[in-house]
Amino acid sequence: MKITAVKAGIEAIASLRRQFLQETNCQIRYHAWHERGHSDTWLLRCDGAEVGYGSINGGEAAARDTVFEFYVLPGWRRAMAPLFLELLETAQPAHVECQSNEPLLASMLYEFAHDINAQVMLFEDDAATDLAHPGVAFRRRRDGDAVFEHHGEPVGDYVLERRGKVIATGGFATHYNEPFADLHTEVDPDARGGGLGSYLLQEVKKQCYLAGRVPAARCNIHNKASYASLLKAGMRRCGFILKGRVAATQTA
Repeated sequence: MKITAVKAGIEAIASLRRQFLQETNCQIRYHAWHERGHSDTWLLRCDGAEVGYGSINGGEAAARDTVFEFYVLPGWRRAMAPLFLELLETAQPAHVECQSNEPLLASMLYEFAHDINAQVMLFEDDAATDLAHPGVAFRRRRDGDAVFEHHGEPVGDYVLERRGKVIATGGFATHYNEPFADLHTEVDPDARGGGLGSYLLQEVKKQCYLAGRVPAARCNIHNKASYASLLKAGMRRCGFILKGRVAATQTA
């Protein structure tokens, strides 16, 4: 069996990637990196047949050093390891980064990489909640609103207001694979500790569904406050973002 990896544009893997998204059926953290030009793609062939692809990114840097997406058609998965090894030998990446709920790349990570670690938890919606905050109004943000300085998240399209003051903002980003959207919130430091984050997440979730999207979220593995807020708002942990270094013998 002759296996090759050939550099290609994203249009060459369009049908394969549609199957990848349909089969994976979860929010893909780096979905937009293809369209933003932050990745290179390699078309994988077995005996001339196009059977899969692998994508390498480097963030916003010019270097491409991390495998972040990998897919092989179901009928060719007996050759998945040789296909991945060909990708490594051809593209020469130094790292593999994947979501633990992407089973194909996760299995290749554990077979071909080491020093694997997780810094980010992934969340999906699990339950409707009925949290309430008397005296706090949830509404869409207005142009004239005075918003506190944000340090971790963008200013959202929705706010919590108490006694005429904006004390939290939130929203959802839609540049991920449909139908998923990424929730984000930030609470004024002076108003933290009272459950406002969970309440805001609950209300933003409702708006997300009304917009035809499925809410998803993530947070740093060490951010206990965000983790607790997401759980209280009805989200559940569904995976991790894993990263490891490719063993030198694999790319030599």
